[in-house]
Amino acid sequence: MSTNEREREREMGESYESLFEAKQAKGRLAYKLFACSMLVGIYLIWFYRATHVPGWGEQGRWAWIGIFVAELWFGFYWIITQSVRWSPIYYCTHTEKLSQRDETEWPNVDIFVCTADPIAEPPTLVVSTVLSAMAYNYPPEKISVYLSDDAGSVLTFYGLWEASHFAKHWLPFCKKYNVEPRSPAAYFSKLCNPPDACNPTEWSSMKNLYEEMTDRIDSVVMLGKIPEELRANKGFSEWSSGMTSRNHPPIIQILIDGREQGSIDSDGNALPTLVYMAREKRPQHHHNFKAGAMNALIRASSEISNSPIILNMDCDMYSNNSESIRHALCFFLDEEKGHDIGFVQYPQVFHNITKNDLYDNSLNVITQLDHPGLDGWGGTIYIGTGCFHRREILCGRKYSKDYKEDWKRGAERKITRSACILEERVKSLLTCTYEHNTQWGQEIGLKYDCAVEDVITGLLIQCRGWKSVFINLQRKAFLGVAPTTLAESLVQHKRWSEGTLQIFLSKYCPFILGRGKIKLGLQMGYCVFGLWAPNSLPTLYYLVIPSLCLLKGISLFPKITSPWFVPFAYVTIGKHVHGLVESLQCGNTLAGWWNSQRMWILRRTTSFLYGIIATILKLLGISKMGFTITAKVSDGDASKRYEQEVMEFGSSSSMFVIIAAIAMLNLFCLVGGLRRLVVDGGIMDLGRLFIQILLCGLVVAIHLPIYEALFIRKDKGSLPLSVTFLSLGFATFASLLTMV
Repeated sequence: MSTNEREREREMGESYESLFEAKQAKGRLAYKLFACSMLVGIYLIWFYRATHVPGWGEQGRWAWIGIFVAELWFGFYWIITQSVRWSPIYYCTHTEKLSQRDETEWPNVDIFVCTADPIAEPPTLVVSTVLSAMAYNYPPEKISVYLSDDAGSVLTFYGLWEASHFAKHWLPFCKKYNVEPRSPAAYFSKLCNPPDACNPTEWSSMKNLYEEMTDRIDSVVMLGKIPEELRANKGFSEWSSGMTSRNHPPIIQILIDGREQGSIDSDGNALPTLVYMAREKRPQHHHNFKAGAMNALIRASSEISNSPIILNMDCDMYSNNSESIRHALCFFLDEEKGHDIGFVQYPQVFHNITKNDLYDNSLNVITQLDHPGLDGWGGTIYIGTGCFHRREILCGRKYSKDYKEDWKRGAERKITRSACILEERVKSLLTCTYEHNTQWGQEIGLKYDCAVEDVITGLLIQCRGWKSVFINLQRKAFLGVAPTTLAESLVQHKRWSEGTLQIFLSKYCPFILGRGKIKLGLQMGYCVFGLWAPNSLPTLYYLVIPSLCLLKGISLFPKITSPWFVPFAYVTIGKHVHGLVESLQCGNTLAGWWNSQRMWILRRTTSFLYGIIATILKLLGISKMGFTITAKVSDGDASKRYEQEVMEFGSSSSMFVIIAAIAMLNLFCLVGGLRRLVVDGGIMDLGRLFIQILLCGLVVAIHLPIYEALFIRKDKGSLPLSVTFLSLGFATFASLLTMV
């Protein structure tokens, strides 16, 4: 809506009350003073390093220069991170004011759910997410839910077919009893007995219906094929014996057509539209992973429902708050400040986090501090799930003050052709060759050729002039499944760090693409994530070289009695104490904060290292981008160990070899360094090597679960003997080489 139109509405007395408000974070002055003092400490450390370099021929000269470079990087990166701490903004919405408006004026919403592997992402999990999306507290005739199945699996289609029948009973049950959450899997797993508000007989009947449905789906998945009698049903005939997950034609099936009067639930109310889609995949054509699936969904939905608002959800991120659509619309429909908002991002929150967050999967600090910090500069990043977009911006529209959104688009859509004819029409949009010689994946839809298609797409949207907002409701909007093994967590962060580094090193670097288009603070905010991977190299240096120098008795830090010890102590203590306070404020425990420190070291030495190597290889044309799906289920023993907060290894991954080698090297160096103090140097060397002893001791302490997995544990989640021998070999070789 243009400025003139809004002014005319105010003059006519037709203006609306604001649907949302932004609040500045408290205590910013105190934080800024603290940050300035930290910066002074960092400058003093740099000055000390530059003015105390050992002379030519002195021991430790090159180690000193290397650690100076590492500290230059750490200081620079700390400055970059201040962008998300400087001026955070927190949004709150007024859905009660939205409810006063005529529901017929509310926009239609298309909901995209993506899945790609019926083994890693079981159909029962997927259909529960779909059912939660169908059950939003929103006019059902205004909702269309699309499931993109990139595996083209008949098992997933069967699960959705079963869900389409169960929805006729589940949706009115949710509405009648105001059920939360509206994922049946989550709802029934949390309740052993019916709540007081529910009729016990009706509740038990609904639970039985759900369990019978999941039993049928699980039985079919276990057999690997559907019952022969279903082949005659609409849709199932699309599958033939020669189809695979990488080689299948386009499939589109409208399981519930919300446009038809006969699509009603057991209470006679309208049902949302429900669509199954599998785009064509052929071995000779690159399919662009999730970005390709999302773009196919945009095209397919434009023919079927064409809603002006699009929500995309991961198949394991079920809706946990039935009011989420209304909260998001408070931003888009606000008469004063909503016209320039391109997307509304909800946090990625997980329901299976352990008490002390073993693998630091909760993302609490990022959710509660980093994203609001980005909002302070004009908008948060797009994280790929739990995000509401204007359809127009996903199709490449640039922001214009005079642009007026057509919120009624799709609302008056009439049945101009039968579902069968419509399905055939849409199939042509889902072929492998449809995008050839077009702007899809470049200027239209989600961006291709990046491991984090969501982040780069969000950046492009903001550079076209649109703003974004981040909203974190008290009752979380979406809940997902976090990785339950160390390997899965490390692989996930490898992909994130690799993708964000690719953006930083490309023409889409925020400092290049965003220059003059987005604020400097937002450019820096993107680089907080874009520079994750390069942190691996200085971190590895800091974990290895000071320890080896301790073994040889070479000091790399000022004596404990020197005035130069003060800035090192202040910066180190200040950073970690502030991080601890932030972590506790965000809901983590003390043990959870310690786990997060461990995981940041493990990620920097493995995930981020692999991310930087993969990025370099891709830039050199040696390798191509890949995409690993994180498994959403684990075996029983591994699940028990996760619940008991015991780290899961169990394989000979090269990542584990690096982790174990660093742990063993620091243990050797700590023992050797302390022996040197006792036998040779005594108390005189303690003051000179105190920081290195402390650093090495902390590294050993943080790796205690690694030593346990190497030498004590005997379960399947421990580290195998091959990793033990390799890590001992590397650590011993490095130690002996240092002593020569």
